[in-house]
Amino acid sequence: MNRSTSRRRDFLKASALAIATPYVWIRRADAAEPANDRLTVAAIGTGGRGSYDGHRAGSLGNMVACCDVDRLRAEKFASKYDGRCEIYGDYRRVLDRKDVEAVTIGTPDHWHVKIAIDAMHAGKDVYCEKPLTLTIDEGKVIQKVVRDTGRVFQVGTQQRSEYDQRFLKAAALARSGRLGKKLKATCNAGGCSAGGPFKNEDPPESLNWDFWLGQAPKVPYTPNRCLYNFRWWLEYSGGQVTDWGVHVVDIGLWALGLDHTGPVEIEGSGHFPHVENGYNVATSFNCTLRFSDDQTVVLSSDSGGSTMIEGEDGRILVNRGRLVGKPIEDLTKADQQWLDDEIAKLYHGKKPGNHMRNFFECVKDRSLPISDVYSHHRSVSACHLANIAMILGRKLKWDPKKEDFLGDDQASSMLSRKQREPYTIQA
Repeated sequence: MNRSTSRRRDFLKASALAIATPYVWIRRADAAEPANDRLTVAAIGTGGRGSYDGHRAGSLGNMVACCDVDRLRAEKFASKYDGRCEIYGDYRRVLDRKDVEAVTIGTPDHWHVKIAIDAMHAGKDVYCEKPLTLTIDEGKVIQKVVRDTGRVFQVGTQQRSEYDQRFLKAAALARSGRLGKKLKATCNAGGCSAGGPFKNEDPPESLNWDFWLGQAPKVPYTPNRCLYNFRWWLEYSGGQVTDWGVHVVDIGLWALGLDHTGPVEIEGSGHFPHVENGYNVATSFNCTLRFSDDQTVVLSSDSGGSTMIEGEDGRILVNRGRLVGKPIEDLTKADQQWLDDEIAKLYHGKKPGNHMRNFFECVKDRSLPISDVYSHHRSVSACHLANIAMILGRKLKWDPKKEDFLGDDQASSMLSRKQREPYTIQA
């Protein structure tokens, strides 16, 4: 028995009594082995985005299991597989299955890292939704586990693969130097509305509320904490700063060649509502991150879901619907061929267009996916840094190598959070 397997089994034994499993075997999968070599996959978290990811994986592989703390959502997901998809209420039972080779994780953000680490220790490759982490320290831990286990890990920042290669073209063009050497990325994530106070209720019978809360503080149930709305609570996410912010910042950092480092200075302002039992993330914000090479990334709540990249020689704007700017309009036929070649290099020689397919291809050849854990850690950390600076309301100095604040113990204390037992992350 290897070390990872031993540690995982010890963890399951230690916590089995702490977390009741409300349902395990509800449907019986086919006993026969699949007649082809398609990847055997399972979906953990089957809400809106989790269901989307799981079905994309199911279209490319053999979907044999799904898990959700809400039984009704799991049943709805499994219904598309004619009895071949077993339903679970405890993700650890999915990880116990020897036939499951890879999992998709589409839970709320505060569960991503724990499930992903347990999955990798169980020998599974992982496709996990963004934003990957709840805190910066979680990112440090999960990178180590990816290195130690050698598992393939793709993050669901699908703009790196899809949308007619607009983001790839923008990143390749900016990285080439054609916009200039000193660049600025303005990343517009959009804002959100305040809400609350909300009335507490009894959780529905189909939902294991304590398991849903996981590492977060134990509080009474309100439906406004669940489904899409979990994003508007700092206990489970980081608002638009991390949700849409990580999409647009990821492209900005990638285009500026900063996707494996961090800023040295962060300052900005955000409006955080203070409503009892209500949404508490920033409803509007503007934060500037400065890097050691004098390049700058601005994260704003302006609408558009776009990234503008500008330098001394031109600027371009990219979102999911368009890529515009004079440097794009001026491309000749020869330039277009050059750009195609640059995209091929940037995409590691694989064919872009389907983010889940990239994950499956990398599982097969054990190569690094296009949205790897290391670059994503830097992208989501930039968003976490923005939130911390805006919550504290002051300029912060950051050491991107040590990944810690300089001379600010209060800010450093916000790199991690207290985790509720028995849901703590075991690296």
